[in-house]
Amino acid sequence: MFRIGDGVREWLLAIAAAALVALAFVWLGFGGTSPELASDFEDCVERVQVQGLSADELGGGLAACGARFAGRRKADGGYSYYDFMQDRKFDIAGPNPTADERKAIDREYIGYLEAQRREAISAALAKQQNERLRADIESGRQPAGSPLALTPANVPLPIPRRVAEQRARARQCAEDGLFCTLSKFSTAVKDAFASSSKTKN
Repeated sequence: MFRIGDGVREWLLAIAAAALVALAFVWLGFGGTSPELASDFEDCVERVQVQGLSADELGGGLAACGARFAGRRKADGGYSYYDFMQDRKFDIAGPNPTADERKAIDREYIGYLEAQRREAISAALAKQQNERLRADIESGRQPAGSPLALTPANVPLPIPRRVAEQRARARQCAEDGLFCTLSKFSTAVKDAFASSSKTKN
């Protein structure tokens, strides 16, 4: 049998150690680009793009990055979360919202829904009012029927002219005593001349 000497044993141990180091180096070199080790969305995208995948695999890898990380890195530091339900961005501390940040976003969403509900009610009321006005305008354009004959129930009787003149004079006499005296005097003079001319005939 072949017996391994002390020198050969050390040599085999050195080769095994070098193989392990090489294996670790290869694993870190290729495994380090694994999207699973990414710290945020942008890091994950970079790692997926380095792998040289086909278009379909690349699309799937990018979708997986989007599913893992909700936040996006901001240029000035920090992260932002886009809520498509509100069409609005929120500042968050890390690559994914914390439980407290999710609660705050949910509270904002409830307020958003309430505002949407109020706008919908206002729009419905405005539409209803416009329809009512349009109906009123249309009914105003309809041809009118035959004119109504309005007859008063209590028709005053005509007053003879002489009585009306006497009433007017009485009103004036109550207001102006001098006018009344002159009016009576002139009437008396007229009557006197009228009666003298009748007697001469």
